[in-house]
Amino acid sequence: MYAELTEFLRHLELEKNTSANTVKAYREDLTQALAYFHDKLGREVVVGDLNPRLLRAFMAWLPDQGYERTTIARRLAAIRTWCKFLCRQGVLTTNPSMGLRGPRREKKLPHFLLKEEVLKLLLAPPADDPLGLRDRAMLETLYSAGVRVSELTGLNLEDLDLGEGIATIRGKGRKERLALLGPPCVEAIQTWIGMWSGLTGREIGGPDAVFLNHHGGRLSTRSVGRLLAGYLAQAGLDPRTSPHTLRHSFATHLLDAGADIRSVQELLGHRSLGTTQIYTHVTTQRLRESYQKAHPRAG
Repeated sequence: MYAELTEFLRHLELEKNTSANTVKAYREDLTQALAYFHDKLGREVVVGDLNPRLLRAFMAWLPDQGYERTTIARRLAAIRTWCKFLCRQGVLTTNPSMGLRGPRREKKLPHFLLKEEVLKLLLAPPADDPLGLRDRAMLETLYSAGVRVSELTGLNLEDLDLGEGIATIRGKGRKERLALLGPPCVEAIQTWIGMWSGLTGREIGGPDAVFLNHHGGRLSTRSVGRLLAGYLAQAGLDPRTSPHTLRHSFATHLLDAGADIRSVQELLGHRSLGTTQIYTHVTTQRLRESYQKAHPRAG
């Protein structure tokens, strides 16, 4: 079965143009499933072993291991996608995952920062040293453009048109979209780029990446999270905040100000409008809370 799994992952990467992070997630999810099948059967797993009973046993085993519903739903999605692939390849004649049901997902509203909290965070990095200027530009870009952290660290110089305030973003599935950079963000990036040679000892234009570490290499997503955690503590802000929180804040603040949801969908790079609509629930809840606090007949 591991040969079939390798072929599936190769298909995702080369034919479906799936991102490296997504391929990695599929590999981890399905490798865990195969390990469970092996332990359950007490022998090597073959394609003919894939049946609804075995798959249901795996899905029932996951909650007992303490996995969250979102993780279980991801495992199920990986199994379904793989089984469909095996059917298309003629390896399976029937799809054993057809009747599987996943857990109901909790509808959690995304965590976001208030506008004044965002401003406090953006001012946290020091303005008197190169790394501080890099971090200001990094945080400004996350919030101004609403990008994912992987999109931020993957940003190259050639992707920027600072004169027009535009960046070309390569999102999920390597699909490209345009992101808008506000004047403070453009200024922060320009200031950071101007400090490159002092930080890395290399000429401007040498590295491709916009955001560099102190060795002159591309900044990693893990480093962004670690840096953000430090600035959150410094600013006294909610430690639950992640780089993705700034993306949530970007969308929520746009909709609060009356932006069209279709425009927000395009700026976020969401394939489905339904994914963007979660932010309308955030703004509606905030309106409801304000109403209940202020209106004499709301109680």
